[in-house]
Amino acid sequence: MSSTVSPDVSVAERMRTRAALIERIGGYMTAHAIGVAAELGLADLIGSGARPVEELAERAEVHEPSLRRLLRTLVAVGVATEPEPGRFALTDVGALLRSDSPDSLRKFARMFCHPIFFTSWQSLQHTVTTGERAFDHTYGTGVYDWLGRNDETSALFNEAMSEESTIAAGYLAEVHPFPETGTVVDLGGGDGTLLTAVLNARPGLRGIVFDSPSGVAQAPAALAKAGLTDRCAVEAGDFFAAVPGGGDLYVVKSVFQDWGDDEARAILRTCRAHMPESATLLIVGTVLPERADTSAPVAFFTDLNMMVVAGGRERTESEFRALLAETGFRVRSVGIGQAGPLSVIEAVPAPDAV
Repeated sequence: MSSTVSPDVSVAERMRTRAALIERIGGYMTAHAIGVAAELGLADLIGSGARPVEELAERAEVHEPSLRRLLRTLVAVGVATEPEPGRFALTDVGALLRSDSPDSLRKFARMFCHPIFFTSWQSLQHTVTTGERAFDHTYGTGVYDWLGRNDETSALFNEAMSEESTIAAGYLAEVHPFPETGTVVDLGGGDGTLLTAVLNARPGLRGIVFDSPSGVAQAPAALAKAGLTDRCAVEAGDFFAAVPGGGDLYVVKSVFQDWGDDEARAILRTCRAHMPESATLLIVGTVLPERADTSAPVAFFTDLNMMVVAGGRERTESEFRALLAETGFRVRSVGIGQAGPLSVIEAVPAPDAV
């Protein structure tokens, strides 16, 4: 059998290429290691200094030799450092697992390393083969129905989504030209993280957080903590059936990725039917490039995760434009990267739409 390797390629280069693929194959091991670190609260225990593994094991109530091996792996993937043998500290990346970090992703890590995600991903081939959601295949129901029956995991999911939204929400509130007065309706707004940032930036605005009953369960407490109870209402409902009327601006952040095109069109038609002709629709989320590249791998992983877990998808600009045109909207502007990692599509009701 003849070799397909060019004689000009050195053994060292071949080994680097193999190592790059092996590292990607083992990506699930990295996720598990980070997930366990988040569950144990290791970043909180380490804090801002370097801590001996003996102390960390005692405080976390875990097996010291096993913890040492976990921490060494976290060093290898850039989450921790080992400045002295047996003493461990956090990198800037690892510090995001601290609960007290303003940019904390600890709950996000706990949620996306949760067994319901890992077991669903084990059925990725089933989804690719059949088009059926792996989550439904594994658990016999949809992910949001499952979360609705599991309060503790649902609360963690909402908190994880809030963590994920924090930077994008603050950045969007700072750079987007929100009106000074009027009512902003945040559809699928969860605990109100996005709307809190917007209302804090525009004291003359009022708001409505709208989501499913489990989705808005933590919103009243979060808004009260932010001092926004008098300026922001909380409404539970189903955006396939109806959304609050009378708003001036309707914001939909990271919602359409959860749904296939039929459901996305249904949500948009509901919005079109209930929002005033003078209102504006703001879609905040990922906009994929028209052709896949290596510039934003997280976006493509998110797209695949939506396929596996929720049956949704990320979309390109042309796909968003098509959905909006089909449901009675006209795109006014598209701001790629306008909300940090996310983009902003501004649309208005098309005057000739039925």
